[in-house]
Amino acid sequence: MLSLDRVGKTYPNGVRALDGVTLDVELGEIVAVVGGSGCGKSTLLRAVSGLDRPTQGSVKLDGDTILEPHEQIGVIFQEPRLLPWLSVADNVGFGLADRPKEERDARVANALARVGLSEKAGVWPRELSGGQAQRVAIARALVTRPRVLLLDEPFSALDAFTRADLQDQLLGLWADQKPTLIHVTHDVDEAIVLGDRVIVMRPRPGRVADEIEIDLPRPRDRQSAAFDFAKRRVLAALDRSLDRTVSVDERETKTAAGQAMWW
Repeated sequence: MLSLDRVGKTYPNGVRALDGVTLDVELGEIVAVVGGSGCGKSTLLRAVSGLDRPTQGSVKLDGDTILEPHEQIGVIFQEPRLLPWLSVADNVGFGLADRPKEERDARVANALARVGLSEKAGVWPRELSGGQAQRVAIARALVTRPRVLLLDEPFSALDAFTRADLQDQLLGLWADQKPTLIHVTHDVDEAIVLGDRVIVMRPRPGRVADEIEIDLPRPRDRQSAAFDFAKRRVLAALDRSLDRTVSVDERETKTAAGQAMWW
């Protein structure tokens, strides 16, 4: 289990980015995190990844405190961040340098096949489209078989059609190994397509304002009434999270009583 216990982050300039974030994520669960600008979503991922230590509280994976980058925690960023001097195949296999060549080659080939890029194995990153480059980044993150995968708005720069395609491909890859996923996004539809839960953050400082279960079977029909209902719940929670005149306790009471539906 991945556990966040009262995680807070205050930067040296005095800005408090996170305050008292507590969250338990089960193995294989997909948690989507949404919220307005300044609510600490990316700071939260950096704390979980070990790239940045919290100033209060702790992050633990199966009881081990995360204080630095961990081999069982992978990250996919907004930009693909491929190494331009390596081929696509070598980028995907970069984290498998310690594995026997035969195993490494087989895992890379399988990962590229799963994202539909087998024919691009020998090309350079500069020859890829934006969507193809992000698919390579996804394959690279999953080929090492991490137990936890963190995604920081990896599809935000892509067009709507490519986004939808990559969301489906990500779910297909996730189904093979079922790592824990924490996915930060500004896209409410994306949060509902992917998430078992949606965590709504409120800003300044970032903290959990609401938590919404998404009890829909996969693959999820974006046009269904149930999907639309879930989207309205998340939008309502987001709207409340930006209302500074309402306390956190009041927000939680509203959600429990009315499932965040007020229009």
